Amino acid sequence: MPFGYVPAEQQMRDKADYARKGIARGRSSVVLQYEHGILFVAHNASQALHKISEIYDRIGFAAVGRYNEFESLRLGGIRYADINGYTFDRGDVTARGLVNVYAQNLGMIFTDSIKPYEVEIVVAEVGASPEQDQIYRLTFDGSVTHEHGMVAMGGQADAVATRLRERYREGLSLPEALRVGVAALTEPDGDPPPTSQIEVAVLDRNRPHRKFLRLIGPRLNALLAEGAAPPAGESAQAEGEPPAAPGTPAPEPEPGTSSPPTGPGEGDIDTGSGD
Repeated sequence: MPFGYVPAEQQMRDKADYARKGIARGRSSVVLQYEHGILFVAHNASQALHKISEIYDRIGFAAVGRYNEFESLRLGGIRYADINGYTFDRGDVTARGLVNVYAQNLGMIFTDSIKPYEVEIVVAEVGASPEQDQIYRLTFDGSVTHEHGMVAMGGQADAVATRLRERYREGLSLPEALRVGVAALTEPDGDPPPTSQIEVAVLDRNRPHRKFLRLIGPRLNALLAEGAAPPAGESAQAEGEPPAAPGTPAPEPEPGTSSPPTGPGEGDIDTGSGD
């Protein structure tokens, strides 16, 4: 046996451990379906470097890990999509075809290179209906998983996925889905990440032509505020108190207290100005 020989199984294990540790050092991202498409939410402190991007008309890309490595994958995917869309037809560019290309490249790099890519990516395609949406997750060794409804990756992915499963349900509105995604990225005893450190985008099936839309600034703030607000009538209901039956009279005021004004303008001083 030559000096320095390492069995192939040990090499693969070492590479996998190295890649997993590198990915775990980053911050998590989540992808989930909502009623009108697919939502991407990433914890990203950088305002210039994006973890979420558009690949083609109906296809989005999200990644965690080393930026230079997943950026090269993103650019390669865009070139693949543009060439195939121009040579054949735009409808021939699909997430499944792109995933096959990514899987071959990542698998070859993992097997042949000394250092594997420290990346994990999601490729998602929005369809004409929720049943036609596609979400694929690819790991550093080229393994592919077809996900349903939601997926979490990077950082403490297991804990994030658990929080995501606890809150997720089918048919969420966009504000509700955004609230679920942000809550999944929030530590149990921690504060939610500030808006400046959240990267959000959607694949909206109702948009014409290009379905990808990045949510930033006032629009993102409005969606976060809408998702955090309780449903109508919920805030007025005391916790644990059953709702009053229709037609139930209001309770009598206690002795020594006055009833609140009920008519319009009661309790106001009439100045008689006529304005």
